[in-house]
Amino acid sequence: MIMEMVSTRGLVLDILLDISRNGTYSHTAASDVLDKYGYLDKKDRSFITRMVQGTLEYQLQLDYIIGMFSKVPVRKMKPVIRCIIRSAVYQIFYMESVPDSAACNEAVRLAKKRGFQSLSGFVNGVLRNIIRNKDKALVWPDRKTEPVRYLSVRYSVPEWMIQMWKEEFHLSWERDADVQEMEQLLAAFLTPAPVTVRTDTVRCTPEKLKQLLEAEGIRASVSAVLPYAVHISGFDSVRTLPGYEEGLFYVQDVSSMLAAEAARPKEDDFIIDVCAAPGGKAIQLAQMLNQTGQVLARDLTEQKVNRMRENIRRCQVTNIRAEVWDARIFDQSLAEKADIVIADLPCSGLGVMRRKKDIRYRMTPEQIKELAMLQKEILGTVCRYVKPGGKMVYSTCTISRRENEKNVQWFLEENRQFELTEKRQILPQENGGDGFFIAQFVRR
Repeated sequence: MIMEMVSTRGLVLDILLDISRNGTYSHTAASDVLDKYGYLDKKDRSFITRMVQGTLEYQLQLDYIIGMFSKVPVRKMKPVIRCIIRSAVYQIFYMESVPDSAACNEAVRLAKKRGFQSLSGFVNGVLRNIIRNKDKALVWPDRKTEPVRYLSVRYSVPEWMIQMWKEEFHLSWERDADVQEMEQLLAAFLTPAPVTVRTDTVRCTPEKLKQLLEAEGIRASVSAVLPYAVHISGFDSVRTLPGYEEGLFYVQDVSSMLAAEAARPKEDDFIIDVCAAPGGKAIQLAQMLNQTGQVLARDLTEQKVNRMRENIRRCQVTNIRAEVWDARIFDQSLAEKADIVIADLPCSGLGVMRRKKDIRYRMTPEQIKELAMLQKEILGTVCRYVKPGGKMVYSTCTISRRENEKNVQWFLEENRQFELTEKRQILPQENGGDGFFIAQFVRR
């Protein structure tokens, strides 16, 4: 049993190091390891996933705690030791099933195994100091005198991000209600991300899909937001679920489904999705066309498009085709041809931080500015595909006025032939889905 625990924690360490050293995205690093060790049982896989996600999710808070009890600043620790201590502290504070002594002992053993015998005493000392004092000596920043630092530490979100949202939502730290409003947003990013699937209502009903999944021991419930959305839990891999390979459902967040809903397509419409991978909204729209019309789903690389083609094949949709195209380059052959253009564009992804835990540490204000410029470039190009009387849906999975409302304002000033007919910022605490922004423009 101990050897199993050591090897499992060793895999957690490998994933965390891959993320911190190589810049690999967390979901990619975790998937690579879990695929490589596919023989691991469900319990071990769940342990690894929770350890990695939790350590990343609470990283700022964990570093604050470690800083209170370590003479060596976290930033000056060797990467291996830093990752080992962080993941051990996460177990101590957030994994009740793991005894504190086990978290400490296994961390020390892992440090020795990775060649840091000389630092094993340091690891042991820091962790035992934390264990002894976690219930009496842990002091958080003061909520009233240091609201930004308090929020950053308690919810593990960078201070610059909190300050940005304060200004964008016109909040004041002098008003307790405003601090609570910010806390609701930040707390939503620490809630478990729901797994939601969209039913192919052409071939199945949500009720039948629910029954099919429940027969295999999967917990399933129909969403209160959209009648064809089903929330699921209690499974190991989506790919092994009944109905997956037959394409009876597609894994897709409710907020993403709402972006496709905003297009309100009619039968026989020609729709262009300019940044479509992995294909969720494009396939949803093709199915909404009821086997009529045509959806052209494009993305930048062959890899992304191949993934899209695989999803199209699995979902058995025939009125859609996928191809490689750079959305920044105007395609003259499509000028004023589209009834609907879907522009779900590259963004900072701040609305999906509970799914992609490392976004909060990767993103910077400078990158947001660059992404906003890229979005403008694409919008200014793809709007030319919309025929008179047609529409364009602009969406992002972020919460950032520079990328959302300000880009809408810029677009309307630059393209007088369009008018805004719908605009909505969805926050993650609103409908159980991701943070999302949706705007619809109609060409006069």
